[in-house]
Amino acid sequence: MLILTTECIPGKNIIEVKGLVKGSTIRAKHIGKDIGASFKQLVGGELTGYDEMLAEARKIAIARMVEDAKAQGANAIIGFRLTSAAVMQGAAEMLAYGTGVVIDE
Repeated sequence: MLILTTECIPGKNIIEVKGLVKGSTIRAKHIGKDIGASFKQLVGGELTGYDEMLAEARKIAIARMVEDAKAQGANAIIGFRLTSAAVMQGAAEMLAYGTGVVIDE
């Protein structure tokens, strides 16, 4: 599946626009990572536990978006974006979205 942030695909023709495709996941903090992060705030440094959690959330959201695109018959996604938002104390949603299209192969 070709995924691009641009609105067009150089050298390819968009044959059909399928519409919005999306995938999301909601991840919560692990108490152990939260305690470790609290100590890091005191001394500074990268919060690797949270970094890993967000990387996993991005991967899951993108995979779900690709599944949605395939289910709609798309073979490419244009206008790809990622966003995140807090949904409650200690939990955040990662959302991947774009426009599913069919391109000539």
